[in-house]
Amino acid sequence: MGEDVELVQVEVVGVRQHLADDEIVVLLLDPDSELLVPILIGAAEASAIASAQAGIVPPRPMTHDLLRDVLVATGSGLTRVEITRLEDGVFHAELVLQTGPRVDSRASDAIALALRFGCPVMCAAEVVAVAGVEVRTTATEQDLERFRRFLDVVTPDDFGTGEDPDEPGRGP
Repeated sequence: MGEDVELVQVEVVGVRQHLADDEIVVLLLDPDSELLVPILIGAAEASAIASAQAGIVPPRPMTHDLLRDVLVATGSGLTRVEITRLEDGVFHAELVLQTGPRVDSRASDAIALALRFGCPVMCAAEVVAVAGVEVRTTATEQDLERFRRFLDVVTPDDFGTGEDPDEPGRGP
């Protein structure tokens, strides 16, 4: 990513499923601008994000756990993840490894890894400005608090499996 791109740190609020249209989003909050960035993700990624936020450790490593373990075993780690751009409705991200390299990633996978490493999620300020929606006053703050309480009790099994709309054309 270019040195001149402004990045802001965002908070991973959590995942939410819209029952009416059966879409799942991960919500990122830029606390400074009070903008919420919703990113459409697949059920598997929603489960990976929700389980990491809930501190659930699977009996055998899932894909994101495996990648974390491989990075650690090879002497690297994850410094941060960056959501770098939004093109044709698709969010693009990069993993910034401790050893220096940057690795192209889907935004949902990058977020799931960041949660496992406990590292910052950064987002291009331009992406926040274009995709962010204003956080309403009291009602939204109450909604966010209710949603955080929901995250305390949600399990990965609460999300079904299905296609990953995060990036069309990229399969398993």
